[in-house]
Amino acid sequence: MNITTRPESLVTGKRNLEPLICLKDFPVFIGCTSQSPEQDCFADMNWHICPESGCIQLLKLLPPEVIYGEYHSEAVGGVWSDHHDEFVLFCKKFKLTNVLEIGGSNGEIAKRYIEQSGPVGWTIVEPTPNFLGNDEISVIKGFFDPAIFTQNYKHIVHSHVLEHTLDPLEFLHEIYQFMQADSMQVFSVPNLYTYLESKFSNTINFEHTFLLTEYLVDFMLEKQGFEIVEKRYFQQHSIFYAVRKAIDKTTPTLVNHRAHYESLFLELINYYKDEVNRLNSLLVSFDGDVYLFGAHIFSQFLTYFGLDETRVVGILDNSKEKNGKRLYGTSSWVSAVHNIADKHPVAVIVKAGQYQQEVIKQLRSINPDVVIWE
Repeated sequence: MNITTRPESLVTGKRNLEPLICLKDFPVFIGCTSQSPEQDCFADMNWHICPESGCIQLLKLLPPEVIYGEYHSEAVGGVWSDHHDEFVLFCKKFKLTNVLEIGGSNGEIAKRYIEQSGPVGWTIVEPTPNFLGNDEISVIKGFFDPAIFTQNYKHIVHSHVLEHTLDPLEFLHEIYQFMQADSMQVFSVPNLYTYLESKFSNTINFEHTFLLTEYLVDFMLEKQGFEIVEKRYFQQHSIFYAVRKAIDKTTPTLVNHRAHYESLFLELINYYKDEVNRLNSLLVSFDGDVYLFGAHIFSQFLTYFGLDETRVVGILDNSKEKNGKRLYGTSSWVSAVHNIADKHPVAVIVKAGQYQQEVIKQLRSINPDVVIWE
């Protein structure tokens, strides 16, 4: 596996990163697979911190074809559906036409926008698309490359993409170079500061290779010459941005959040170590089937820190794509949530981050007697 090193701070560009913590031998893929467990690969998460900004980032990067090797991002559930609806309404304010959407996944945002606005000219570039396109939406299979920019595109849209880029400043610079004065870049990013503060295990990982807080998004936009036209918060889940080229490019002043970000991140790690000990005690004393919820990093984080998989029947997930597959890096197989309907007693471990309450409500609607361990 071709692992590369990223020694420069993503914020300052200086080679002065300091070691923070290493999570050794973590599963390289946060989705599901049909391959045998012996074929799974593991690598160290070497987290470093920028001493001048507090940005936490991976020092060593895995190849994109490894971490995005299979489709695994359906964004299913009510929260995601509401996110897409709200984001499309936000996009409509700017009357977008001739759109290039970077990382369009299953095409849900494009389809919803066109349903409400009619054909506008929309192209998606996505490395693992689960949507082949139609008469109104073109799909290019592949990773984003600035060479894709042509005069056919005017506006840029992306949702939960910026935090996946390996060099966010360069990504924003490439978009800045392409955009005209009347072009808009409209995008959504996860509210990673809130995720970290709330101890969500999907904050940073092999896909989110740096801690992109709201402060750092604002800083990077200004540094690369963008003006924020509008910003909107979606629950504690995401932040929507609409930006254009600034008339006068300014140099922002960098505020150092190192002590705060470092403290929150180490608290998250220690929290999951303690939680696994608590959950293992519950597993020993429970006389019934126990499941994990979420065939994703939510469950990988727990098993990584030592959750006893031998006492877990499997993993529940709402994704039809994951049903019948194994969560990568674990011995646990995935089944539909309705499998708990007729089980008594049954318990489910739910550490689902920003989807926690939605998941618990669903599980209790399926089986009112289910025991939930949060």
